[in-house]
Amino acid sequence: MLKIGSVVWGVRDVPQATEFWTRALDYRVRKNPDETWAILVPREGPGVPLALNLVGSDKPKRHHLDLYAGDQAAEVERLLGLGATRVDWRYPEGADSVVLADPDGNRFCVVQE
Repeated sequence: MLKIGSVVWGVRDVPQATEFWTRALDYRVRKNPDETWAILVPREGPGVPLALNLVGSDKPKRHHLDLYAGDQAAEVERLLGLGATRVDWRYPEGADSVVLADPDGNRFCVVQE
């Protein structure tokens, strides 16, 4: 049986990504980050670690996170305040998510629970 040990997120600026994602998810750095790698874990309780890995490519990433929110509008505004940006996206009718990008350009969705 396999289980997810962590999600590895390719970024061009590990310190900037660490600042954004620790604040966005209320995570903390697990141990000894450097300019090429950092592992983030929940500040409290269980959760999937997010590993930030330095990449040299500007090619579009083929990953994204779905972040579930009880108050989607408030979370979108909070994330925009942390440095996220809105993505121009064609939403299907009745969409329950908002597509944002982190400061490194990686897209993620904020989904209304």
